[in-house]
Amino acid sequence: MSSTPTFKRLPRAVREQQMLDAAVRVFSRRGFHAASMDEIAEDAGISKPMVYAYLGSKEELFVACLHREGTRMMEAIAGAAAPDLDADERLWRGLRAFFGFVGAHRDGWAVLYRQARGSQPFAGELAAMRARLVEVVAGMLDHALRARGREVGATDLEVVAYALVGASESLGDWLADHPEADPEKTATRMMNVAWLGADQLLRGVTWHPEG
Repeated sequence: MSSTPTFKRLPRAVREQQMLDAAVRVFSRRGFHAASMDEIAEDAGISKPMVYAYLGSKEELFVACLHREGTRMMEAIAGAAAPDLDADERLWRGLRAFFGFVGAHRDGWAVLYRQARGSQPFAGELAAMRARLVEVVAGMLDHALRARGREVGATDLEVVAYALVGASESLGDWLADHPEADPEKTATRMMNVAWLGADQLLRGVTWHPEG
């Protein structure tokens, strides 16, 4: 298939985004190994050589998709969870942005957290993204605790942050499979689960086994 004259007249950045859009759709359906560059080119309405010329090999294209979707997600969360907000409002806005991303970019979510998870070397890219998200959440909790005159060890903060991120990812997967579900209501459900525990942490309340 040859590229259309209209496509050729578009700015390069726009052409690349259209190719990435097509690649995300195909990778989300097929996974990395089953997806073909022919199908991606057909979905984008351009020639296969043009996909290679702009975005490289299939592996390079998949990594470009991961980076774009991961950047979109992180920017949405960081932009919503401003540091000057109260801890509960910051967490709520971050969760709402996260689930809003999943609801609006279900194909992107599938590429990030389903297709990349079990495929090397892409699992390493996903782990790096998760580590950055955990760092953001841990920093948010640390800031809230210090504002209340409390300090918690780095390991404890990291564990809580991993728990919150992991729970949100699991619920994000549920949302991706339920297109009828409201992302904001899903964020509210997660907030109720997360904040009850986080609020206890902020107040210094901990659970200990009996005996």
